[in-house]
Amino acid sequence: MGGRLMEWREAGGVEWLEASLPGAKVGFSTRSAGSVRESRATLANALGLAPEQIATARQVHGAELVFHDGATSGEFVEADGHVISDPGVAALVFAADCLPVAVAGPGGVAMLHCGWRGLAAGIVARGVTAVEATDAAIGPAIGPCCYEVGEEVLSVFAPLGETVAAGRMLDLTEVARRLLREAGVERIEAADLCTSCAEERFFSYRREGERAGRQAGVAWLDHGEG
Repeated sequence: MGGRLMEWREAGGVEWLEASLPGAKVGFSTRSAGSVRESRATLANALGLAPEQIATARQVHGAELVFHDGATSGEFVEADGHVISDPGVAALVFAADCLPVAVAGPGGVAMLHCGWRGLAAGIVARGVTAVEATDAAIGPAIGPCCYEVGEEVLSVFAPLGETVAAGRMLDLTEVARRLLREAGVERIEAADLCTSCAEERFFSYRREGERAGRQAGVAWLDHGEG
């Protein structure tokens, strides 16, 4: 795995998993913050952020990035990744089985929403390049224990090696690890927690369907640490 370990944090009844990257902080939320698709205020307050400084976008399972240099975007912008170069902005992606992945380097921090389509489309490499990433944190997502896919998906990731899947069960976290390494990131930490299995802690689209809420991956610059 490499790098520094993630740690559980709690404030005001909200629990999240926190990672420290060079010059940046990352938080991966749980059910305790409610569904961030409906409201980000509870999570923002727990993390010590102002809700209005959080940038979001309309996620379309692609590889487009939006760049922030002092202003937040609205959800009318279609993008699955955010690149932050200003400490006044925090980037948030919604997830309910897909991977939230943060990468950081000299160019800032990027927060990426990585479903299999986005991973296949190259969102990891694009995020790494955008910030010259040296470190990454991979949040909770559906695990290989629960993520059965078809041959058309398996074939996309076959070049990464046989062990990214066992039969029809795909390991999204391992896919991300390998793509990060291919892009030159060596220090990678991962939650390795399955959103579908941990019903008491995480929302899961595959388990709950359309009614599923969304947890968040949030990243912001914090030059005092990391």
